[in-house]
Amino acid sequence: MGSDDAIEFDGVIKEVLSGGTFKVDVGEGHTVIAKLSGRMRRHRIRVVLGDRVKVEVSPYDPTRGRVTYRQR
Repeated sequence: MGSDDAIEFDGVIKEVLSGGTFKVDVGEGHTVIAKLSGRMRRHRIRVVLGDRVKVEVSPYDPTRGRVTYRQR
């Protein structure tokens, strides 16, 4: 899967799980379990509870994704 195939959602961090994983609420009762993208880890961007983020989700498994951007 290339980055062009991913579906992008705006969401809010609802729970911080172990191992750099987050539960993200993307609206209408849907939640996604997401990890930080490599670029965010490399630049040490902190994501905390309540942050608004962009999540890329695979069309093959819409319950998992990666956080690609933290909005201010």
